[in-house]
Amino acid sequence: MIVKRRVGLRVRVAIVALAVVVVLGGAWLGLRDSSLVAVRKVSISGVYGPDAGQIRSALRLAALNMTTLDVRQGQLNVAVAPYPIVKAVRVSTQFPHGMRIHVLEQLPLAALVAGREAVAASGDGTLLRDVPTGSLPTIAVSSLPGGSQVTDGAALNALALLASAPSRMSSRIGQVSTSSAHGLVVQLRSGPSLYFGDGTDLDAKWASATDVLADPSSAGASYIDVSDPARPAAGAGEQAIVAAGLSTTGSSATGTGGSSSSSSSSGSGDSSSAQSSAGTGAAP
Repeated sequence: MIVKRRVGLRVRVAIVALAVVVVLGGAWLGLRDSSLVAVRKVSISGVYGPDAGQIRSALRLAALNMTTLDVRQGQLNVAVAPYPIVKAVRVSTQFPHGMRIHVLEQLPLAALVAGREAVAASGDGTLLRDVPTGSLPTIAVSSLPGGSQVTDGAALNALALLASAPSRMSSRIGQVSTSSAHGLVVQLRSGPSLYFGDGTDLDAKWASATDVLADPSSAGASYIDVSDPARPAAGAGEQAIVAAGLSTTGSSATGTGGSSSSSSSSGSGDSSSAQSSAGTGAAP
């Protein structure tokens, strides 16, 4: 008898607890979507460029259909889907009526150029068709992609190279190309070409290139080869050597059609900064 009473009591407690959960759950659902917590003030940051006004309007319209207790991230993502410059949207709320939206934008790194046509692209290959390309480094392609993503392997490697570049170097880069002799090649504005070889160890290669560029002894070099970042070499091409009056009849080109010197000296345990041959030859 006592056992039956205990079982009955437990059943009644369980029923009451379930009823409380149902009531509280219903109250939460009612409050979550009620006007008491409706979004009425929307703050948007991180948006720039020609589409900024449209992006803000799309996000604000979507946000005003939500509450601070029911943020629907998917609807915000759909609102900015027509704008490839938007990489991601981050949201926070301020109870009871505020919402803050921060937009992360794709940064244009280069202009893909085919003939007289050009389109901006981000580091991951996203095409940014409404972004101005005038000041961007160029990457020559046979034809511009028709979709929303770059698919050409060489162009993607060039974009990855630009994405790994130190920020202080970005404004100095004029063009990225690919050659059979030197792999990835960066042409600096009013500076030498940088030979990167393949697309591996890009961080180490950029570090090596910036070290050589900072060394006064590399002044006048027409190229810096960092395909082996541990042994960078700077040198002058044939035209630079002739212009400096340093060429001799019957001299042979070294590696790249000119003269070069490595940053590591043979036979000694010491290493020195890479030097251009124009700087180490006999000065007129």
